[in-house]
Amino acid sequence: MKKFIILLSILACFTSCKCTNEAPKEPVVDPEVEAVDSLALGVVEQAQGLDRQAMFLRYGENFKWFETGIQLKDFLDEENDGTIDMIVNVFQVAEERESGNYDTYVFKFQHIGEECIENSTHGFWLDDFPLNEEELVITFNEAYEKVMEVNLPKPHTRQVVLRKELGPKPANPQWIFGNIKSQIYVDAVTGEVSEENPAYKGLNLGTPLGEWP
Repeated sequence: MKKFIILLSILACFTSCKCTNEAPKEPVVDPEVEAVDSLALGVVEQAQGLDRQAMFLRYGENFKWFETGIQLKDFLDEENDGTIDMIVNVFQVAEERESGNYDTYVFKFQHIGEECIENSTHGFWLDDFPLNEEELVITFNEAYEKVMEVNLPKPHTRQVVLRKELGPKPANPQWIFGNIKSQIYVDAVTGEVSEENPAYKGLNLGTPLGEWP
């Protein structure tokens, strides 16, 4: 069925890019990236800003920011307070070679505790629009609060992703809390909460939610 939930696996497989079978480079700790002090609720935007700054210092505006993935400490449908175990920011850069061709790399900044580890893979990131120029109004804290307050069944998941998915219908970036069976979407611009993917809203895809392969 569509690939829009597959990307939630980003937090479980950092070196698996959806575009290449080449082995990733060895992870290195980037001295230009300041470590996040702690991964308590509220540091997501801090990690995003630090990683975007690191990419800008290296590549100027020649990079695309595609996703922020978050792994919660506890499952959403169980007792939890929104504490975060891990944050992963995903970028892509195309570097021009002397021959005039381009080499394209995907970078993942993985924040765990006070450590920030960078993985890079030779290839392309698919299925998302860049977030660089998007006006993101709703923070992770606010999205989490909306999900916990809304009268919808909570998915059994620890995974959250911020992305603007490629799809047949135009949609704002979404905070997506969920797994392959069920999701809750929080619009990162308007704050609207839904259990239906806005990029496919109203379309009959032929397979009921929860019965996807």
